[in-house]
Amino acid sequence: MNAPKLLLLPLSITLVLAACQKPGEPAKPAASAAPAATAALPPLAAFKTSDLDPGKNACSDFAGYVNGKWLAANPVPADKTSWGSFEMLDERSVAASRAIAEAAAADAKATGVAKLVGDLYATGMDTAKIEAAGAAPIQPMLARIDALKTPADIAAYLRDEFAAGRGEVFAFGAEADFKDSSRKIGYAFQSGLSLPERAYYLEDGPDGKYKAIREAFVKHVSRQLQNVGIAPAEADKQAADVLAFETRLARASLSPVELRDPNNQYHYVTMAEADKLTPHFPWSAFFQANGVQADGFSLSQPKFFAEFDKMLAEVPAAQWQAYLRLHLIDGMAPYLADKFNDERFDFYARTLRGQQEQKPRWKRVLDTVENTAGEALGQLYVKQYFPPQSKAQMQVLVDNLRQALKARLEALDWMSPETKAKAMEKWAGFTPKIGYPDKWRSWEGLTTGRESYVQNVLAAAKFNHAYDMAKIGKPVDRSEWGMSPQTVNAYYNPLMNEIVFPAAILQPPFFDPKADPALNYGGIGAVIGHEMLHGYDDQGSQFDARGNFNNWWTKADREGFQQRTARLVQQFNDYVAIDGLHVNGELTLGENIADLGGLNVAWDAYQKALKDAGKSGQDKVDGHPEDQRFFFNWATVWRRNFTPDELKVRLRTDPHAPANFRAIGAPSNMPAFAQAFGCKPGDAMVRPADKRVVIW
Repeated sequence: MNAPKLLLLPLSITLVLAACQKPGEPAKPAASAAPAATAALPPLAAFKTSDLDPGKNACSDFAGYVNGKWLAANPVPADKTSWGSFEMLDERSVAASRAIAEAAAADAKATGVAKLVGDLYATGMDTAKIEAAGAAPIQPMLARIDALKTPADIAAYLRDEFAAGRGEVFAFGAEADFKDSSRKIGYAFQSGLSLPERAYYLEDGPDGKYKAIREAFVKHVSRQLQNVGIAPAEADKQAADVLAFETRLARASLSPVELRDPNNQYHYVTMAEADKLTPHFPWSAFFQANGVQADGFSLSQPKFFAEFDKMLAEVPAAQWQAYLRLHLIDGMAPYLADKFNDERFDFYARTLRGQQEQKPRWKRVLDTVENTAGEALGQLYVKQYFPPQSKAQMQVLVDNLRQALKARLEALDWMSPETKAKAMEKWAGFTPKIGYPDKWRSWEGLTTGRESYVQNVLAAAKFNHAYDMAKIGKPVDRSEWGMSPQTVNAYYNPLMNEIVFPAAILQPPFFDPKADPALNYGGIGAVIGHEMLHGYDDQGSQFDARGNFNNWWTKADREGFQQRTARLVQQFNDYVAIDGLHVNGELTLGENIADLGGLNVAWDAYQKALKDAGKSGQDKVDGHPEDQRFFFNWATVWRRNFTPDELKVRLRTDPHAPANFRAIGAPSNMPAFAQAFGCKPGDAMVRPADKRVVIW
């Protein structure tokens, strides 16, 4: 149901009367009428010396040495497709969020964000009412699809669906203008595919895997259509039509690697130019339906939208109807009776990614709360689970990492003074955000209640879409966050030149106020460095200090940078992940640059901290020198098991390399690692001089 989020430079370390604060009011931890008791949280993912495997050698198998025992003892749970440090922290965040949501749901007098969270959670947990409703909540939408006859009818339907916060075929949202990052414009972006990416439609894949997935997809579509009363033979026919429809979209879509190029994410057009490109889908009418006035916007992938327009004219209405029915049903399935959600799970999670069991109901409902009202939940989360001293200590670490990065930039021997001055200008403009927003968004005007889960979700979707559309044509609000405080992640936004660290990631193994500096610098220090270095990776380096898509490099410096990054591409291309399938060094390049530079910057900052404390790094803590513990915690961050199917999907779609290769990729390029562990030339963790990658 929810419209896909725009794929704009993904640089991360992978919807009553809501009586909230007025816009612009300083954020402060919010309280509900009946505060939740602090939840009993799952264990932390902290590094322990006992996890080390003495049967392995750090210089030949560092990932196995640090993580092998843990990975063998911690297989992927049946209700997940991966399990490791991130997932363990996420379990803590989810447990904390559950306590908050249950307290809010139990409080009949709750107001503001507590009421919003409570209404969503309570109605989502009312399975008796949801089961009794069956397909009734979506019958009016299905009837609208049944009535579509002409291209104009379909175009009008799509406009209305976007205005309702749903939307199909493409994605649309507000983002800073690549060429003027001080203002927001609209971005139309390719989307509309049910399978992970275009190759799943156009190739048979390794051992015929993609062909088998397509066959399973057609069966899934037929079963979902039968769930709304369509006869089996007709459902089979419509399912084949859906696959044919999406295959045509796939042919016009760019690959994940192509989409990493900022030039393929931005194509500004005037409204008249856009209307000319898609005469059967007038964008002026689309903007009007969505309550937006604008002179132009980014029609980001012109080839895709030209094909979309041809399909409006050429594809029979019946085929459009089949496609739109399927996307309506699958999109709404999490909020409907079990037969819809179970079918959705069986294909997208079990068949496609190897997940054996569904998450329990309460976790799935929390996912809805997070996706529709994550910042509202975050207001309640930070009051109970984010101590102020953590924010203060993080600020010190961020400042130390900034200084270490400055020193590395100043010492670069391959960059001209002209380009280096621009790099330093960008460094000076970094904005760090830690924990939670300085001001919370307003939910005033969103009405929810205890009658209907679907109606609450639909109301939130429409409200959130209108909130997003209202930003178009306005100045960028630099106080906004792109993640909720309870998210276990971090990100760099090149359009804002900011690094953001939500509260939930500020726990072991990333950050521990009581840990020795080696662990914190090898954990959250490296994450801080990672996000800063995204400003200088193959994507982020194309944006200037103000966040504009603007070349600030000399030609020779850019060529030198690309020669160095080509080595990193080759390094990761050489890694074999599973069944002979290699990592894609081009797809993962940005993250690998950030890992390599970030870990080096964290090491420099850690060394300065040792020097300031009068220490050498050879002092032992729990039996190991602190220098080794720095790298131990880096690897601990990247301990992660995957189901085989999940790993194969990620190799095609994820800009992050599999975790075990991140554990070894950056350290193997660092002489500091070899020195810390006494490694010799020829060891696997010591890359030869002619292959060692040095960038930042």
